[in-house]
Amino acid sequence: MEKFVIDGGVPLQGDVTPAGNKNAALPLLAACLLTDEPVTLHNVPDIGDVQAMRRLLESLGVDIQVNENTWVVQAQTVTPADLDPDLTRKIRASILLAGPMTARFGELRLPPPGGDVIGRRRVDTHLLALKKLGANIDYDRNFTFQAKGLRGADILLDEASVTATENAIMACALAKGESVLRNAASEPHVQELCHFLNRLGARISNIGSNTLNIEGVSRLHGGEFTIGPDYLEVVSFIGAAVVTRGSIRIHNAGPDYLDMIRLVFGRLGVVWDVEGEDIVVPADQPLEIETDLGGAIPTINVMPWPAFPTDLMSIAIVVATQSRGSVLFHDWMYPSRMFFTDKLVGMGAQIVLCDPHRCIVQGPTRLYPEKMESPDIRAGMSLVLAALSASGRSVIRNIGQIDRGYESVDKKLASLGAKIERQKEA
Repeated sequence: MEKFVIDGGVPLQGDVTPAGNKNAALPLLAACLLTDEPVTLHNVPDIGDVQAMRRLLESLGVDIQVNENTWVVQAQTVTPADLDPDLTRKIRASILLAGPMTARFGELRLPPPGGDVIGRRRVDTHLLALKKLGANIDYDRNFTFQAKGLRGADILLDEASVTATENAIMACALAKGESVLRNAASEPHVQELCHFLNRLGARISNIGSNTLNIEGVSRLHGGEFTIGPDYLEVVSFIGAAVVTRGSIRIHNAGPDYLDMIRLVFGRLGVVWDVEGEDIVVPADQPLEIETDLGGAIPTINVMPWPAFPTDLMSIAIVVATQSRGSVLFHDWMYPSRMFFTDKLVGMGAQIVLCDPHRCIVQGPTRLYPEKMESPDIRAGMSLVLAALSASGRSVIRNIGQIDRGYESVDKKLASLGAKIERQKEA
């Protein structure tokens, strides 16, 4: 076990480049199962969840050659063997194997997927989509997927689930006939998956909308693809600069995907400049919460893309502790997302947890150093931001949770002047 020791109160300065998008890398790696030819992926992030997916694929017989952040993946000889339940419990994305394995090989036995402990995360939408395509699914503490050739269908998802949309897209790509996927998620990583599959010979149209048209093909070929920047990491660095009163430049930040995030953070008094593909965060931030009409307390809600994403809620809450005014945060998606706020309260933040889904933040407040434990990826990163803001020494344990989603975050922050050190637990 490792921990971060952080001496906060130091303004961040300098340049940083984000890693590839974790939430794009995971479905792209799973999608490599759809072809027997080699696929080259560039800008693959070196993080815990991606390494877990690598081990899962290799356990199925997939050959993977790694040269730093470039992976060559070939699923030529694949055996739908029983997967290690300890591995599937490590990541939620293990469920992404269901679509491509069922489509190409007609079977998969999958232990229940794991991931962050942020409340119930249903898989029913995945099952709905695959059943519509003709798959037979049994559940006896493990999932068994079987099919003798999938057929295209008109699929209406009962919720705009990102991973369910990705599973359905991969299955439809090799299904016989045409499919229409309605109420589909449209996040940047879903769009990347569609563009990637089209590069391999798939026929997917209306990319970026919530209705996808997919004409199934008999086979896919190999290809090459570069994963885009992780916008969640980009915004985490923006937040780190803001709460430390620093000024940074983020290279290759993919600003085109940040319009709604920029709007929401603007309501917290955060501004940044866009220069080409770079984002420049100035030190002189307004940091005043914009009220609703008549001086009413504003509400920041999470919603499916292109609205504000749930994964950035914890970052926004930390930023709000340093902004003047009051704001209500509402995350209806996960019943445990807000529980990390008690750690911020312990650092001096003025936060009222209304219920498992809502909290009110009153700022600005001075944060004090504390000893804490990371509960999940995004909350863990928000604790890092809080520790960077607090003058004095903080300790964050269980940082393996953070490493699951952020590549070398301590080294990147240190390059910006942060006093952060990774240490072994005694």
